[in-house]
Amino acid sequence: MLDLISEPVLVALVGLVGGVLLGLAARIGRFCTLGAIEDLFYGENTLRLRMWGIAIGLSVMGTFALSAAGLLDLSQTLYLSRDWNPLESIVGGLLFGYGMALAGNCGYGALARVGGGDLRSLLIVLVMGISAYVTLGGPLSTLRIWLFGASEQATNFPTLAHLAAPLTGASTEVTGIAIGAIILVLTLANKALRHSASHMFWGAVAGLAIVSGWAGTHWIASNGFDATPVVTHTFSAPIGETMLYLMTSSGNSISFGTGSVAGVLIGALIGSLYKGHFRWEACDDPRELRRQILGAALMGIGAVVAVGCSVGQGLSAFSVLSYSAPLTLICIMGGAALGLRQLILGFTPSI
Repeated sequence: MLDLISEPVLVALVGLVGGVLLGLAARIGRFCTLGAIEDLFYGENTLRLRMWGIAIGLSVMGTFALSAAGLLDLSQTLYLSRDWNPLESIVGGLLFGYGMALAGNCGYGALARVGGGDLRSLLIVLVMGISAYVTLGGPLSTLRIWLFGASEQATNFPTLAHLAAPLTGASTEVTGIAIGAIILVLTLANKALRHSASHMFWGAVAGLAIVSGWAGTHWIASNGFDATPVVTHTFSAPIGETMLYLMTSSGNSISFGTGSVAGVLIGALIGSLYKGHFRWEACDDPRELRRQILGAALMGIGAVVAVGCSVGQGLSAFSVLSYSAPLTLICIMGGAALGLRQLILGFTPSI
């Protein structure tokens, strides 16, 4: 296959396929980070949150199964190749979650809404992509490095499976698969979820999309000649990367992130047309627009600081059982809860 298609294009196609699956999950299956948090705190409904449990459980099982089969080197993945800074997870997660509540969507959710014709979300995507790159390598990068330090190559193997393996007596891969299975079983213990085939199916689709990214990019890195990074889906820096590619494609190379972003847009468009939900929408409230711009900027900053967004840390980092994933996801939920509290109820104490 590498004789017929260049490595960058093949990597982008792997991202495109997984992105389409995630776009379909968002538009047809209503797989959404903020929606799950809103349902939990204000709708007293845990079904959409449990979709994340299915996605996490299956992605962990699939990722460690790939490692056991020799189809993935966990040490090459972004989340395990650098030392973990807990402060980054806390600050970045809180910033991202709060910004997500203000914007009304995470980067992934905003892309899915753009695929359904929502021009308000297009602005969120653009602002988030720009702010992510400003924080990653622009004017805010110096402040980020001063506050949190430069990322260093991992001196240990920061995965929960390696931490638990000596306690179980099993190999790291078997321990990882077992942890994923436990997450999945606990999630499926909910009777309402077991009676909702749609929630289970689309949660599984999202989890398998993450695994497909690891498998595809590792195969290309192992069989190709380019220094291909082993990555899977995240929607912070790749949005800015896609914007740069659209402006400089003649002197730039396509990437997994670019394919992933395009895939979500395509999948969301297909899903919205299938459901009959596609319609053009715009913002006619300046206050709402101001809030969404601020939220998108905070999301871009928070995602870079935390080394991943709700998908990047909540699914991709979780799939390799990185130390950062649980803490970042909890902080994202805490920041989102704070933002939703401000928007829905306000902070003025009742008398």
